[in-house]
Amino acid sequence: MAGLPPANLALEGGDPRKQSFQAENIAADVAVGDSTKGRVVSFEEYMYYAEITRAEEKEANARFIAARGPRTWKTMIKGRFSKGHLAKDTATEVVGSITTGGVEKSNRSDAIQATDSADTARYGYTEAQRETAGRALRTASWGTIFYLITTDILGPMGAPWSFAQLGYGPGIALYTVFSVMSYYSGWILWKVFCGLDSNKFPVRGYGDFFFRMFGPWARHFVNVAQALQLLLTVSVLILSNGQSISQISRGTSPDSMGICFVACMLIFMAAGFVLGQIRTLQRLGWLTNLSVWLTVALVLLCMASVTYGPNYAAIEASFGLMPGMPIQKFAGTPPPGLASGGVGFIASINGLNVAVYAYGGALLFAALMAEMRHPMDFWKSLLIAEIFIYGIYMFFGLFMYSYQGQYSYNPSVQGIAVYSIQTAGNVLSLVSNLIAAVLYSNIGLKVVYVEVFHEILNFPDLTTKMGKIWWAVLIPVYWVVAFIVGAAVPQFSYIVGLVGALFILSFTYTFPAWLAVGYWIKKDAMIEGVERFDPTTNTYNYVDQGWKRFWRGFMKKPFFNSFNIFYFLGALVTCALGCYSSIESLRQAFESEIATSLSCTPPL
Repeated sequence: MAGLPPANLALEGGDPRKQSFQAENIAADVAVGDSTKGRVVSFEEYMYYAEITRAEEKEANARFIAARGPRTWKTMIKGRFSKGHLAKDTATEVVGSITTGGVEKSNRSDAIQATDSADTARYGYTEAQRETAGRALRTASWGTIFYLITTDILGPMGAPWSFAQLGYGPGIALYTVFSVMSYYSGWILWKVFCGLDSNKFPVRGYGDFFFRMFGPWARHFVNVAQALQLLLTVSVLILSNGQSISQISRGTSPDSMGICFVACMLIFMAAGFVLGQIRTLQRLGWLTNLSVWLTVALVLLCMASVTYGPNYAAIEASFGLMPGMPIQKFAGTPPPGLASGGVGFIASINGLNVAVYAYGGALLFAALMAEMRHPMDFWKSLLIAEIFIYGIYMFFGLFMYSYQGQYSYNPSVQGIAVYSIQTAGNVLSLVSNLIAAVLYSNIGLKVVYVEVFHEILNFPDLTTKMGKIWWAVLIPVYWVVAFIVGAAVPQFSYIVGLVGALFILSFTYTFPAWLAVGYWIKKDAMIEGVERFDPTTNTYNYVDQGWKRFWRGFMKKPFFNSFNIFYFLGALVTCALGCYSSIESLRQAFESEIATSLSCTPPL
């Protein structure tokens, strides 16, 4: 991504709490300054300033395209490593021109004049200066965001195992439905972002949506859930990569136990909390570009290994499925004894959970859109990413299941039977997963620190020296907690299913549906031409309140709103079923001693 600063350690300058990928830019402190202390900002005020910002972005984008000139391979490569100065310069010109741009911008001028003097007195900068700085931070193109979305979501290593639990027909149907619905959820978040984000009131994270729609309690609830999801995601990565290190350490001998499995997880954990002191990564755009193609290379490596057969030992150790049976594939649900994830309904739901996990990624969409030069183009990034990801899942999942049948393993790279190919895949997986784990741990700890340590326990702000020291201390603690969770439940597929059902399904399907119901009802309840926001007094002249207003907003799009309510309830039911199947499978795994907490014996 253009304009990213170099990687900094925790005790160096800047605010590590900012979820913006460009948080180190000094202008950020001006751009996100709080000029609303002492009053509650209404939903209608957020929408008023968002409409102005979208107009500015449209003009800025047009100027940027004109200044950039025609696209060639040379300019594309040069732009990938640029620092985004062109986007910043055109943004500054547009804010200035719109601020002083004549009669057609009178509402804009009124708003700025009404707040300039107050802001200058309280904060030392004007509204126009704040918004110029805010626009200057947004330099990412929709192409860069495509790579970031793909890196965030793409995880095909569980697709073959999911098909092995579901069969061809249900597997194809579920992966298709979840792909379409995850795009719909992303579309909801995009529309809400464009309706509520502005240079005056920027949306920086997922919780900001719910704060603006439902108040502080909703933001706290979502942020706590976000922190838990990221902690458990790091735990899953510790468990998965501990298995990779264990496989590498065993060598070619089938009788070798290699390094103690707990020690393998400790190695990955230690690497994580050392690298966790790094707060930002330079030029994240090309790094994520590379990550996407590394994943594709890993897919091809797994496909090339199928001629050597499945890893029977790993399947038996993890799931108790005995080797020696002929490889079998099924159009529908596999019969009892031929699905490694359980029997009948339980196996199918476990397969569904992995499919849910495969499309998780909506959690970071707000932060990605906040970095875009022209957020109205986000739909392009999301659509191309979803098509690409769906194609990889379908092709890879069906290909591997067709060759390995009931012996498909999760993750597929650890189901490779030949040690040399398996090791190459594990090394590729370790590198990409370590980067992902560091990013997730940083975001997760920031949320926990702000929500709990700073607001409740009165810890110092992370911009202070003591705050940075606390950050450096708490990163290892965070990784230790994640390690304990991963080591206590060493059954990868089932813990992935539980995280997918409880959190990823919620952030990708349940929460966007909830948000859609509230957003469109409030938006459609506004009466154009009768109700109006006054920027000089920051008030909105409502004609009514309460149930009448709610009903008017609902009936403006009754079928659309009813569908979103149905979508919300369906996601809740799926969450409950997924949690039940994962917990039941974990209970059976511990009872049968397939899974053992804090053991030196590897679970594969």
